[in-house]
Order: sequence, then structure tokens, then C-alpha cells
Amino acid sequence: MRTHHTHTIKNTNAFKHQLLLWSQQFDDVLWLDSNHYEQKYSNFDALLAVDAFTSIQTDYHDAFEKLKEYQTMTKDWIFGYLTYDLKNDVESLTSKNFDGLQFPDLYFFQPKKLFLLKGNQLEMIYLNMVYDEWQTDLKAIERLNDLTTSHLNNSIKIKLRIHKDDYFHKVNTLLEHIHRGDVYEANFCQEFYAEDTSINPLETYLKLNVISKPPFASYLKCYDKYLLSASPERYLKKTGNTVISQPIKGTAKRSENSEEDAQLKHDLEASQKERSENTMIVDLIRNDLSKTALKGSVNVEEFCKVYTFKQVHQMISTISSEVAAETHPIDIIKSTFPMGSMTGAPKISAMKIIETLEETKRGLYSGAVGYFTPDNDFDFNVVIRSILYNETKQYVSYSVGGAITAKSDPLKEYEECLVKAKAMREVLEN
Repeated sequence: MRTHHTHTIKNTNAFKHQLLLWSQQFDDVLWLDSNHYEQKYSNFDALLAVDAFTSIQTDYHDAFEKLKEYQTMTKDWIFGYLTYDLKNDVESLTSKNFDGLQFPDLYFFQPKKLFLLKGNQLEMIYLNMVYDEWQTDLKAIERLNDLTTSHLNNSIKIKLRIHKDDYFHKVNTLLEHIHRGDVYEANFCQEFYAEDTSINPLETYLKLNVISKPPFASYLKCYDKYLLSASPERYLKKTGNTVISQPIKGTAKRSENSEEDAQLKHDLEASQKERSENTMIVDLIRNDLSKTALKGSVNVEEFCKVYTFKQVHQMISTISSEVAAETHPIDIIKSTFPMGSMTGAPKISAMKIIETLEETKRGLYSGAVGYFTPDNDFDFNVVIRSILYNETKQYVSYSVGGAITAKSDPLKEYEECLVKAKAMREVLEN
């Protein structure tokens, strides 16, 4: 059982920093921040879960079944992630590529302490066993005012797992598959990495967040493994009997010149190539959602709408469905996993082809981070625009990708990858 305490915050931005600094004493931490990005489907401005009371960590074998058992049994708030490689649980696929990060395939925890921020209202939701600690915690949090923890090491040397010529060769191979009809869109990703490197995870996350201000930012700490994410994309959300997915397909860079910036946005809206990429994924997601939806309830609410973020313009669609009250939340996720925006279509062929062409096991990149509530609702982002770090192995990694279709030009695709990688590179190298 949990007890709630509500508190009014004077300066929410300062309090967010204090909360994050305070959270570093725990082994299990998940912070989610919408950066005040207002949209129809927002729940909280920010949310922090710390200190595992119970948890589950597993590889992909029967992972969804184990998660279903865990989520049903706890019937509480649980926070964690699903890696892309859970595809191997859903379909008969494998992941044999290099993995420098070594994250478990699935990880969730039931926090002892939970903080929900909305406007200037803070709700503290503690397990009864630790409820008597809330006042001490709040005082400790509000006392923290040192927002800088250490100076970042700027001598990080980023390496490419796939070099430019090799990238062109692989994209051309993918285009051959498309022209042969094996697949009509595939999301091809590449890794940038640094070895023998130590970073300050929290400070790196804060810098990345300032540069990007995304609506699905997340900071995850699981012992010695960290995710520092500036994700702009929601994967799947359930509220009551309504499920929504908001895939991003279509990216354009920003310009500091307002006229040029408006033109770049207009060009993205008008681009047949970007619209066709988005349309293919919308069709795939409609199909995925229909597996658990009530008949006739799948609906495209927003189609190819361009949204502007600090780094890029993005084309986003919103697809919704209604599910029966008795439908298990894990079944909704399993029947749509991995998200179509990160695979391509048809999904299974795309996953098989990209597995042979990519050099790195995706792991948490292009997986999902989020939470379940005690009412069987959930909300998950897509892990993109993210830095991953294994402190013990001193290995830092970020990956970027793009959708390859029949109209793709390998050079333009490569340039789009560099646009997407810019914020992560900037944070790590400067």
C-alpha cells in the first residue's frame, strides 16, 4: 500500500535539479521529463521513481510472459525499459551483432518512493514502509543547491562503427532489397561510440536536455548502466480503454534564420518522400493496434503533422484505438513491439534485413522506457536521440538511424543521421 503527500513547489526548474541530484544515491532511478511540452496527451510535467522494493531483470526468453506475471502480481507503479531485442521473444529472430553495452533485455522495478510534478504541485507517493521518511527527504532535496557536480571530460574520442563508404554500400544493398520487393521501408541504424571513457551521467543528461528540450526526456540509472535520453517520440500510451501511438517519420534540420527555418518546415510538410515514409508506418501501426482493438475503433487522429523541436522539425502522426477492459496491458505492448517507426515494413522482413546490415546489437536503443500505473495504464517513449553508458566497461554509445525507402538517396540519408547525432556529439565532445 502507498501513502500520498502533496506539496507546493516555489521554483519548479530548480526543484527538478535538486530532485535529480538527490536521486543519485540510489541504484535504481528513472526520471521522465516532458520539459513543459504541452500536448493533448500529457499526464505529468515530470516524474521520478527511486529505490527498488522489487524488480525484474531478464533476457528475451519469455520476457513478455515474465513481465506480465510481474506486473499482474505487483499491481502497483512499475518503471523500466524494454530493449529492441525483445523482438526475439515476439518473433523467431536473433541478435548476434556486437554489444559493447551489455544491458539486460528487460528491466522493471517497483519504487519505494515516487515523485509526480504537475505545474507547481508535487505529489509524493511512498510505500507505507518508508512513508515516515518523506519530510526528511523533502528537506534534504530542498537543501541541495549545487547544480554542477563536476566538469565534463572533453577529450572523448567518438568512433564510427560503420564508416561513410561502408554506410553507402549497406544502404545500396538495402535499396536492392526494396527494388526486389523484399521490403518497402527499413530503418537502418549506425552506432557512434567511445571506449575507455568515463562521463558524469547526470551532468551529461542535463546538458543534452538543455540542448534538445524534448517532450520524452529520460534519465535512467540501473546500477552501473545509464540511459541519457532526449527522445522526441512517444511509442505507446494507454489511458483507460484508449491506446495511442505517435510515430515520427520525417526529419528536417532547423535554421537560425527564421525565414529559412519556415521554409525548411514547409519543405518537410510538402515532401512526398517524407509523407510516404510516414504513411507506410501509420499503416503498419494501424495493423498492429488492430490486433487488440475493438472492431472498427482504430483511428488516425493526426496525419503527417509537422512539430518543431529545438534541434529539428519532425513529422508526427497520432493513431488511436479502443481496447476491451479485460485486455491485458502487456498484450497490447507485445502485439505492437518493436515500434514500427524503428523497424520498417513489412515488419519481420525489415527486422531480418537490418539485422544482417547493422554492425551493432541495438539493445536499449530503439527500445522503450516508461511505466505502468496500478490501474493498468502505461506510457512509453521510443529510445532515440540517446546516450547509453556502461560505467564498469567504460563504454559510451549513441546510435542514429533513418528510414530507407525506394526514393532514398544514400548521401541525404547519411546527412540526416548526422543531423540527428549532432546534439549527442556536441554534449560528449564539448
